[in-house]
Amino acid sequence: MQWKLQHEQMESALAGHRALRKGRHSEPGRIYLVTFVTHGRKRWFDDFHLACAVSRTFVPSTKAEGAELLCWVLMPDHFHGLVQPNGERTLSQCVHRFKSQSTRACGGLGRIWAGTYHDHAVRKEENLRALARYIIANPVRAGLVEDARNYPFWDASWL
Repeated sequence: MQWKLQHEQMESALAGHRALRKGRHSEPGRIYLVTFVTHGRKRWFDDFHLACAVSRTFVPSTKAEGAELLCWVLMPDHFHGLVQPNGERTLSQCVHRFKSQSTRACGGLGRIWAGTYHDHAVRKEENLRALARYIIANPVRAGLVEDARNYPFWDASWL
């Protein structure tokens, strides 16, 4: 009974999320701040080797995958990135690709990522480097390290 109630609540939430995305489109060349979380906010990436495997999938997943990943950080239970679709794929397709490739790198552990994601279209007046610094400083704000340079799971195209 408990499982059925949880399942119905999850289906309702997903339906609401799909309704919010209905009619939305991504613009080629536009930069988006994207966040997606692990399924159940499980801290999969406290495991160093698993975090390494997943991080490696984000590096080649740039231009060849229909988007440029300008900056990203992998946290224990979520991902933040600045993503710029190039027109070959929509933002939604790019995020799906990032999630599926990183899930495969986990070697059959089951469902890693939640089905949804959050995006924010970066406005022209927003400072990209300030957004990148904000993303990269996530491990510092979370208390994982004192200096972002000591956190191994991030990258930025400006470096």
